[in-house]
Amino acid sequence: METYGIEKYGILNPKSVNRNLSPAQLVETALATEQSRLTDKGALLIETGKYTGRSPKDRFIADEEGVTEEINWGAENKKITPEKFERIYGKVAAYLSNRDVYLFDGFAGADPKFRIAVRVINEYASQNLFMNNMLIRPSEKELKNYKEDFTVICAPGLKLDAEKEGINSEAAILVSFTKKLVVIAGSKYCGEMKKSVFSVMNYLLPKKGVLGMHCSANMATDGSGDTALFFGLSGTGKTTLSTDPNRRLIGDDEHGWGDDGIFNIEGGCYAKCIDLSAEKEPEIYGAIRHGAVMENVVVNPQTRVPDYADNSLTENTRVSYPVNFIPGAVIPSVGGHPKTVVFLSADAYGVLPPVSKLTREQAMYYFVSGYTSKVAGTERGITDPVCTFSTCFGSPFLPLDSSVYAQLLGDKIDKHGSDVYLINTGWTGGAYGVGKRMSLPATRAIVTAALNGTLAKVEYETEPFFGLAVPKSCPGVDAEILNPKNVWKDKKEYDRLAKKLAGEFVQNFKKYTHMPADIVNAGPKA
Repeated sequence: METYGIEKYGILNPKSVNRNLSPAQLVETALATEQSRLTDKGALLIETGKYTGRSPKDRFIADEEGVTEEINWGAENKKITPEKFERIYGKVAAYLSNRDVYLFDGFAGADPKFRIAVRVINEYASQNLFMNNMLIRPSEKELKNYKEDFTVICAPGLKLDAEKEGINSEAAILVSFTKKLVVIAGSKYCGEMKKSVFSVMNYLLPKKGVLGMHCSANMATDGSGDTALFFGLSGTGKTTLSTDPNRRLIGDDEHGWGDDGIFNIEGGCYAKCIDLSAEKEPEIYGAIRHGAVMENVVVNPQTRVPDYADNSLTENTRVSYPVNFIPGAVIPSVGGHPKTVVFLSADAYGVLPPVSKLTREQAMYYFVSGYTSKVAGTERGITDPVCTFSTCFGSPFLPLDSSVYAQLLGDKIDKHGSDVYLINTGWTGGAYGVGKRMSLPATRAIVTAALNGTLAKVEYETEPFFGLAVPKSCPGVDAEILNPKNVWKDKKEYDRLAKKLAGEFVQNFKKYTHMPADIVNAGPKA
């Protein structure tokens, strides 16, 4: 039996090697071999067990010669010795021997100049279908000359002995940059594979002068090639605002910014499903059909209709599908240099302006900060919102020092004259519990004004706590709300929380010890 060279990964005598099966074949195989089902629209539904999201405490990078001095080691990038990596890799390879395995050859990076060939080897057909969606599918001609640059091997059924292996749990997500391998054991959550590839790209791309970005991107429909980027952590509206029926989607999550413009790193989308509706997000809703893979969504056992409001398995219900399932998506997924860059923050303090125009240095500061906030907890005495900072809006996926990514962003903005805006999709008129959430129509009007250039031409004023330039007018938006203090009844409480949030920014930024002074000085003054 032909094994397609799979023995070089230590996977010996597999029962079968199912190579580059079609999506339809993978769906059929998953239904026959796994506890999976079809929804009423034909999407494949799987449950991922105890791991319903990424497991950052179980992610390690091999501490290898030639790599160790490059990595920004810490809580996000934890070390594992090459010996431990090899031992766990050997266990994964042995586990997959004498089992059916599924192999998919794909690409990461829609720009051929910067793409890498990624081979994925899976225990489960459903996970292979997921990566078939999330990577870029090669043509028949490309497959004939295919040679992998990196390999992802995933064995969710293998539960490790944490104490014996010197890791944190039965699961492990391991990356070796010298062996060009990602090894995953113990977790069936598909996002581990996707984000591991993203981490690899964020290691490789800066070496070529390309900025890897955790953001969505879209393009104007007028043929101008005008593109925009949307950065934002969970709950800020990144997917909702970028999946716009009036613009063409380039990608929803991972992009590179190179010499010729931006490009999608992926070939598909991985959207949240919680509270999904045809009215709020029609493009995503319509993409859930045969070929899509749904994770942990509860369905009616008789009708097989999904209940998107049911979070009994997890809040993090997900669906993956090829990007061409979105009407009008840009294929190949490339665009020009972005005219507009948007940072989205859901500020539960209610003190950030609905929109601010950032200088180059401020753009680098707020990019590195990656701010949003969560609502106050239920513990007694906890009344203020809780700040959340994620370096460059994607700290778990950035192997290098933050200054590398910040400098690349600053260089791109300088070179291509992009306008950068900080948009608050959080609260106004008061903090969470007092004020109200910014209305989606108002936020859409702000985004539209940013994209069509209107906001670049209006008059601005500087607010005192963050030094942000705030527009005095914006089409379709009540001018009074543009300065957040105007709509607070309790002005002293506004001042208190604005000063508190400014202090949180300053305190958070102290950890960036390699950051140039001009970026540090662009932030708020505590």
